[in-house]
Amino acid sequence: MFFKSRKLWIGTLCSLASVSYFAQNTSLVKDKSAYMPGEQVIFRTDAQKKNVEIRYYQKDKLLQKQKLVNTSWTWMPPKADYQGYLITLWDTSKNQPLATTAVDVSSDWARFPRYGFLSKYPDMSAEEQQKIIENLKDHHINGIQFYDWHYRHDQPLAGTPEAPWSHWADVGTRIISGKTVAGYIGLAHQYRMNAMFYNLNYGALRGYGYNGVTDQMFMYKDRDHKEKDVFKLPVSEFISDIYFTDPANNDWQKYLAEKNNDLYKVYDFDGFHIDQVGDRGEVYDYEGKPVQLGHAFADFIRAMKKARPDKKLVFNAVNQFGQEEMAAAPLDVLYTEVWGPNDSFADLAKVITDNDRFSKYSKKTILAAYMDYENADRKGEFNTPGILLTDAVIMAFGGNHLELGEHMLGKEYFPNDNLAMKPDLVKALRDYYNFQVAYENLLRDGGSFTEIPVTSVQGKVKFNSWPPVKGQVSVLGKRFQKQSVLHFINFTNAGSLEWRDNKGTQTEPAAIEKIPVSITVNGNVKSVWYATPDQMQGVPQTIKFKQKGNQITVEVPYLKYWGMMVID
Repeated sequence: MFFKSRKLWIGTLCSLASVSYFAQNTSLVKDKSAYMPGEQVIFRTDAQKKNVEIRYYQKDKLLQKQKLVNTSWTWMPPKADYQGYLITLWDTSKNQPLATTAVDVSSDWARFPRYGFLSKYPDMSAEEQQKIIENLKDHHINGIQFYDWHYRHDQPLAGTPEAPWSHWADVGTRIISGKTVAGYIGLAHQYRMNAMFYNLNYGALRGYGYNGVTDQMFMYKDRDHKEKDVFKLPVSEFISDIYFTDPANNDWQKYLAEKNNDLYKVYDFDGFHIDQVGDRGEVYDYEGKPVQLGHAFADFIRAMKKARPDKKLVFNAVNQFGQEEMAAAPLDVLYTEVWGPNDSFADLAKVITDNDRFSKYSKKTILAAYMDYENADRKGEFNTPGILLTDAVIMAFGGNHLELGEHMLGKEYFPNDNLAMKPDLVKALRDYYNFQVAYENLLRDGGSFTEIPVTSVQGKVKFNSWPPVKGQVSVLGKRFQKQSVLHFINFTNAGSLEWRDNKGTQTEPAAIEKIPVSITVNGNVKSVWYATPDQMQGVPQTIKFKQKGNQITVEVPYLKYWGMMVID
């Protein structure tokens, strides 16, 4: 949803200043964001060669290790599809990691989607574009939403397939460069990212009749088709209001599919990121029949897939509006833009678990969840604790947070770059995204959430089963056939249990070390290991335990925001 606060940043749209907040001397990078089975990975580092070992992990298993000989080298992962790996440069003299990255081997991006965005398309150098895309690659982003790149909602391509325009103005009068759009698509493909073009599913601008859009295609506020359903935009800042068509109208579906085909002939997009603006209340088609938008959206999705079965589809369920109906349609992933009253961490988790249930556990969830929302009205910085707690919850529940593009996302109008990332957040997010990929088979690949009782042996730390309680560590349990996974999320110092951190006031949790706990288990335990993105760069640690009956006693080695314990 793009309209709520768009007008506040018209004057800052072409700024690229915030890109520098992503710039850092990366110690260990790879050549792509994801890999096909049987594909070789190329690594590069600036680390010194002395006393450095390369270690390759799959979950807690050390697959192989070798001395670092050159600053670049190749690795052939195991051939299995849909697997995550952690790669570490290990300082053998200090017995600690120097740098880590992760590798996702997946033939289909939708199995483990990691979504980013682009929002600014002025004339740019190839170097400027590559810097932005490489940063997304280093966070393992495998899908990019090209936000507000298009000419008109009812004519996304500027010009014709035979004579496309080089530049055009979008609905907000920004000048868009076709060369920049094409350059970004090419770079995305180079790094194995899907390029998804953004557009509404039901929008038309003033003058739509010249393009062949008829009155019979629209939604109306009355049964006599006298008043079109329209979204008003400020005349001084936008070229037109937006008139809403009926998504289920066959002629409209055919019309837009043809316009999309024109677009695909010029720009090599991989698919359509479809948007809406939420509940429109009572609306009617031209014949005066009520339009049930949830069903209409699902019908629209099926029409777009039928028109181009080779293209991927994502549809924004604004605060879950229409999501249950759309989950049964041929979408690659489920995407939810989260608004109030879904303001708590528990609400955020429920969106993900509801989507799992709606799709019969066949589709993963991406959340557009805008952080530090009120602060983003003015220049400033993101609050690191709020971001990391929110990301911890989303990742622990198997979701993905849409937050990274040319800058970090703070508003529903994506070009807003008022807030910058602090250096500690830049570093932490690398570790969090590495963690999500390295352990994707535990985070996002099956298992069932269940309560696994945890109690404090000494009583110094309070634990509770999810949902969270202020002043306590919340435990989220998940069982696989031969493993139990416990996520410890630290709310002991939380100032609020609301995820958005509107004014950037969420408090930083104090790290807790060596916490003895008792855990209820099923059967004989063979091993216990632990990993956290907040320490040792996510490298797995084997930990000792004692078992008596159906209880084991074990220490949680370190907990700041989020840690994961795995019991085999």
